[in-house]
Amino acid sequence: MLFSTKAEYGVRLMVELGRQPGSAAPISLSSVAEAERLPLSYLEHLVAKLRKAGLVTSTRGAHGGYRLAKPAEEITMDAVVEALEGQIAPMECFHDTPDGKVLCSHEDDGDLACSTKLLWMRVQGGVTKALSGTTLAELVAFGGQTDGAEPRATVGTAA
Repeated sequence: MLFSTKAEYGVRLMVELGRQPGSAAPISLSSVAEAERLPLSYLEHLVAKLRKAGLVTSTRGAHGGYRLAKPAEEITMDAVVEALEGQIAPMECFHDTPDGKVLCSHEDDGDLACSTKLLWMRVQGGVTKALSGTTLAELVAFGGQTDGAEPRATVGTAA
């Protein structure tokens, strides 16, 4: 299963925001774009989705920017990826129902059950479990480990 650059860049944006102390001033997207070497215009699109999902908050003005809407320990990667990519599905024919069931559009072709549905449900379950079991705090901590090298400086601080 491949995720698009929306998920990759969005998770990197969230990790950068997660590196900042909770009491720190909001971080500008241009600072994040520079630190992560990502296109600013793309980050603007992604942060709008993250804000809509309630994962980040924004502050307007000269000293405005973005910060996490809740502690990094409470943000799981399934929430981030779903906010950016939409439904997590291994195949285009998969659709979640409001009651949490997975439907395969091939079942509408007259087949009682798609012969590969079990496999793709297991793939989807494994991916979802990995994402929901990973918090932003874990990624921030993991990103600070550099095999004996100095930890990476946060945006707006001196190394």
